[in-house]
Amino acid sequence: MTHNGFERYVAIGDSFSEGYGDVREDGTLRGWADFVALGLAQSSDRDVTYANLAIRGRKLSPILDEQLERALSMSPDLVSFNGGGNDIMRPRVTIASVAERIDAAVDRLRASGAHVLLLSGANPSAHIPMGAVLQRRGEQLAEAVRVRFPRDGVTFVDNWADATLADLRYWSVDRLHLNGLGHARVASNVLTALGVPVPPEWGIEEVADAPPGPAQRRTASYYREHVLPWIGRRLTGRSSGDGREAKIGSLQRVDPSGAVS
Repeated sequence: MTHNGFERYVAIGDSFSEGYGDVREDGTLRGWADFVALGLAQSSDRDVTYANLAIRGRKLSPILDEQLERALSMSPDLVSFNGGGNDIMRPRVTIASVAERIDAAVDRLRASGAHVLLLSGANPSAHIPMGAVLQRRGEQLAEAVRVRFPRDGVTFVDNWADATLADLRYWSVDRLHLNGLGHARVASNVLTALGVPVPPEWGIEEVADAPPGPAQRRTASYYREHVLPWIGRRLTGRSSGDGREAKIGSLQRVDPSGAVS
C-alpha cells in the first residue's frame, strides 16, 4: 500500500528516533526520522511539517507519559513510535509487559486517526559487551511485537530483522547507536514500507552491496569513553537525556531541498 499524502508527521521515542549517532558538521543531530520527513516532502506536492519529540535515554514510561499526548495535540496524520530498547537493558524486565504497553500505545495513536509507524530498533548485539543478553531480550521483544502486526492503520518496520544493519559500518563509535549510514538505511526501510520512493542520491543499495566493514577490537579507550559512563548512569539512576528538550518541539515545514524550516 502506498502512503504519500501525509502532511503532519511527529516522531516519538528515545535516542533511536532522536537521531543519536548521526551528527551533522555543525554538531546537530539528524537521524532516520529527519530523512523520512525529507522523503515525504520530496514525494508530495503539498507542504509537509515535522516535529521530533524523542529524547535519548528515555524508557517506555516517560515516552508514553511525556511525548504521546503532546504528539497527538499537534493533530498529526503520521506518528512514528519506537520504545522499549532502554527498558530491556535493565536487569529486571518483563518482555511481555513492555510489548503490551507498546500495543496499548499503538491503539491510542490509532484512535486519534493518525497512521502509526511502529519501528523496532536495529540490533547492536554483535558489537557490544554482554551482547548475548541484549540479543536474547531484543529478539523476545521483537517477536512479541511482530505477532501483533500487521494491523489496519499501522505500518510495522522490523529493523531488528534487517541483517544488513548488523554490519559495523552502520554503527557509531559507541557501537550502540547507528551512524549516518545506519540512519539512512532505516529511513530507506521506512519509506519502502510506506510505498514512498527512496531518493536515489542516498545511495542505500550501493552501500549495502559494498563488502562488509572490517572487524574492530574493543580497546581500553572504548570501555573508558563509552562503556563505563553507561554503567555509571545505570548505577546512579541517571539518563543521558536528563534535562534535554525535544529536538524539534513543534511542527515545522520540511524544505524538500533538505532542511526543516
